[in-house]
Formats: sequence, C-alpha cells, structure tokens
Amino acid sequence: MRKSYIELHNIYFWTAAINKWHNLLLDDRYKEIIIESLKNLTNAGKIDIFAFIIMPNHIHLIWRINENNGKETTQGSFLKYTAHEFKKLLKKDDQKQLSKYFVNAANKKYEFWQRDSLAIHLYTDEVAFQKLDYIHDNPLSEYWQLVSDPCDYKYSSAAFYEKEIKNFPFLKDLRDEF
Repeated sequence: MRKSYIELHNIYFWTAAINKWHNLLLDDRYKEIIIESLKNLTNAGKIDIFAFIIMPNHIHLIWRINENNGKETTQGSFLKYTAHEFKKLLKKDDQKQLSKYFVNAANKKYEFWQRDSLAIHLYTDEVAFQKLDYIHDNPLSEYWQLVSDPCDYKYSSAAFYEKEIKNFPFLKDLRDEF
C-alpha cells in the first residue's frame, strides 16, 4: 500500500488512479467533474492547487490541504464527491461502462478510484519543481502521446506556468511558495 497520509498546511504531490486503470477520464465530462470539485474546494478555502493534470485514467495534483472537510479528510471528500458524480453520469449515459466499477461491498456498490492514492511531501524546491515538470510532461510520455507541447493539453496547469494563461482561476503559483 502506498503512502497517502497528508498533513495539513504542507504541499504534496498527490496521485489518484481510476479503479482498474480504466480510461474513464477520456471523456471531458468526467474531467470537468474533477475541475468543478477542485474549484469548489478552493473557493471554500479547503485546498490550494498549485498544479494538476487529468489523464485518461489518473490525476496528479500539487496541492496543500488547509483544513478537513468536516469530519472527512478533504482528499476523501474530493474522491467521494467525484465518484458520486461519475456514477450519476454513467447511470444516465452508459450503464455498461458503469458495471465495470461494480463492487460487492457493504458500504458501496461502485468504486471509481483505486484505494492506493499516493502522497509525497514536497519539502524542498528541487523536489517540488521536479514533480511539477513530471506532471506537465505526462501527456507527452511514450505511452500517451496526447500532445506534442504540454501547453496544448487542456486539462493541465502547464499553460499557466509556461505562458501565464489563466484558464483555471483556482491555480496558485508554486514558485511563490519556495
């Protein structure tokens, strides 16, 4: 099991993957659910987002959790909310795809996120900027080859850092933190 514990007020590189690595996030409607959740949590003061990428089957964030969301961890609330919204959309549009996420558990019928999210504390600027580059280069990897320039990938913070394009108002500049 990977380390997923996050201490409040520290900056982390965080990864969450779709259950069984299915490419649920190929469809932009699912990416928009993630963006909406990040925006809402930021507006509520629960998190600061410094960088992100939404890939077809996983996400990477550089973020700081400022406070829990009631009795839940904020990352737990994020995963629960997005899963609930994924389920609603699949129930409406694609019952066959929904069945891929069925689980026989006492507390839920569907599981959209793998249970092994990874959190890495970014304690130095060197580590933080290495992870920032990793995030932005993800869609260029040999496996994905989604774009030829990181700034061309819509669901990423690359254009914010490279071209100062503010498509996502919730982003904060990581360079201001180190």
